[in-house]
Amino acid sequence: MTLKDQLQHKIDNKTKPLGSLGMLENLALQIGLVQNTLSPKIEKPAHLVFAADHGLADEGISPYPKDVTWQMVMNFCAGGASINVFCRQSEMELKVYDVGVDYTFADELPVINAKVANGSRNMRKEPAMTIEECKAAMEVGAKAVREQGANGSNTISCGEMGIGNTSPSSLLMHKFTGISMEDCTGRGSGLGDEQVDRKTRILKEIAEKYDPNTPEDILATFGGLEIAAMTGAYLEAKKQNMLILIDGFIATAAVLTAIQIEPSVKDNCIFCHSSDEKGHKLMLEHLGVKPLLQLGMRLGEGGGAVIALPLVKSAVNFLNEMSSFDDAGVSNKE
Repeated sequence: MTLKDQLQHKIDNKTKPLGSLGMLENLALQIGLVQNTLSPKIEKPAHLVFAADHGLADEGISPYPKDVTWQMVMNFCAGGASINVFCRQSEMELKVYDVGVDYTFADELPVINAKVANGSRNMRKEPAMTIEECKAAMEVGAKAVREQGANGSNTISCGEMGIGNTSPSSLLMHKFTGISMEDCTGRGSGLGDEQVDRKTRILKEIAEKYDPNTPEDILATFGGLEIAAMTGAYLEAKKQNMLILIDGFIATAAVLTAIQIEPSVKDNCIFCHSSDEKGHKLMLEHLGVKPLLQLGMRLGEGGGAVIALPLVKSAVNFLNEMSSFDDAGVSNKE
């Protein structure tokens, strides 16, 4: 029997009707295959938040001012954001990285200084990043994951903070899927109908302005420093054979980018939450995946992934701890 056959046999012979644990059974099978074992474990899960500003925010594509990026990072430091609450609840380590915030944080703050630049450039005028900046930001994410791996972690998720970053995510989605700009563009952090129409026009103009070829060039042209860091993190997590918990729209745009570079990244990904952002459902459908949760959230920070961690643990725990029909002396279905 292959490992897949052995895992399926183990799942099917637990004291339950066949398939009755639904998506948890699919999760258990996936996690066992990723970890190459019949008895997988979740070890020291960590959540990495990457923060950066966006030059495109100067075009008014977000209802919030750019200063909210650094102010929210300060909120992370104080433990007052939703991601702090959810990480504490799930007993998940939280680390915050400044990849490109247009602000200087005091050295004593719990923010890891990995600044590549003071934000990306305004894509209406020039590409968001140079290829060198993009690769440097990707390395920030890769290094962060290597450090977690060295600390014994086998499960990571990523979040982000960057006012305006649904716009680069929409552009990456459009470029990698071919889905229309109208369907890729949503309300972000709360735009009205007229503002969404204007945002869509601006993004269509940007999409037509440049014609990069490779996934890295597309990321550099249309992405953001924190999105590049997340992409690098996902690629390194695959190299480290970690479980990768994927949050909402921006995280999925980053993993979509990583999959263009290394398709096998998808094997390690658990898609945790379907965001209320317009394009996210279409992006998940393009990837052919079904998310664990649909809670109507569209906050960023990675909360959907962290909230789903107990479900991931449930899949591992039933596989390892639930009795089989033979062990329990219970008659199986004839």
